[in-house]
Amino acid sequence: MIRVQDLAKHFKVHKRPPGLVSAMRSLVRRTYETVKAVDGVSFTIERGERVGFLGPNGAGKTTTLKVLSGLLHPSTGTVDVEGFTPHKRETRFLEAITLVMGQKSQLIWDLPPAETYAMNRAIFDVPVAKFDQTLDELTQLLDLGPLLQKPTRQLSLGERMKCELAAALLHGPTTLFLDEPTIGLDVAMQVAVRDFVRDYNQRHESTVLLTSHYMDDVVELCPRIIVIDHGRIIHDGDLRGLIKQMDPDKRVSFTTTDTEPDFSKLGTVMKRDGQRFTLRVAEAEIPAVVGQLLGPLKVVDLAIEDPPLEDVLRDMFGKAKPP
Repeated sequence: MIRVQDLAKHFKVHKRPPGLVSAMRSLVRRTYETVKAVDGVSFTIERGERVGFLGPNGAGKTTTLKVLSGLLHPSTGTVDVEGFTPHKRETRFLEAITLVMGQKSQLIWDLPPAETYAMNRAIFDVPVAKFDQTLDELTQLLDLGPLLQKPTRQLSLGERMKCELAAALLHGPTTLFLDEPTIGLDVAMQVAVRDFVRDYNQRHESTVLLTSHYMDDVVELCPRIIVIDHGRIIHDGDLRGLIKQMDPDKRVSFTTTDTEPDFSKLGTVMKRDGQRFTLRVAEAEIPAVVGQLLGPLKVVDLAIEDPPLEDVLRDMFGKAKPP
């Protein structure tokens, strides 16, 4: 469905020191620097996969999505999305994909979403019967009924994001590029958007490539993740496998009533908040440690978890070096 081989996207950026003399000099002689936003990226995504595309700010995530959606021409390498070369922007390609960017809006500010939807139907030449069926489905999944006739400017951020998703999916795309789709949303709305993306993926066997700084989005939606840093892929594989590879130890959290507790013999104390402790414990030691905690030590509210994905990625980015 998506095949990328040795993709690179480089930009020439004008550089000059501050000051009037430098500004005058740049009028006749400019110094340029090549910025390698993406540098030799390769991966394949099959139909129906939900893949997280992660990396720090400036790693090349959005640039890659823009190349995949045809907004940018690659400097080198080959890209194939649903059998098309994206930058050629063929009609059938545009009908097959959608790009949702959490900080961009396609809704018309002073008109209700229903007007934008009607315009999109005309642009994509969607048959009226199919359009009505799709809109009814999206309205039900996203609970859009009360929002369709309200001017966009009167919608909350969460309501607007739901309407944006519907607008991006009315033409029935089978490949979804989602760039920070839950940015700025409250917890309840983030859950609603995640549930919708999962349901749409399962109903239509659509391919989803998701970028997000909210790790809950990735954990809930993406069994596989691709991690990019400094324009290069540093991991491509199973999410749980990455966590186990980077930090195989478990986190054991519990509450104690002991006024002078000492748990250092059971594991490394990672965090303490009042009487609530979090220990780092080797997986093989979990049964013995839990036996001690629930037995002689009589702790309560015990939980065993994997390391947070945020911590794993932070360590990974810290170890990655620029090319």
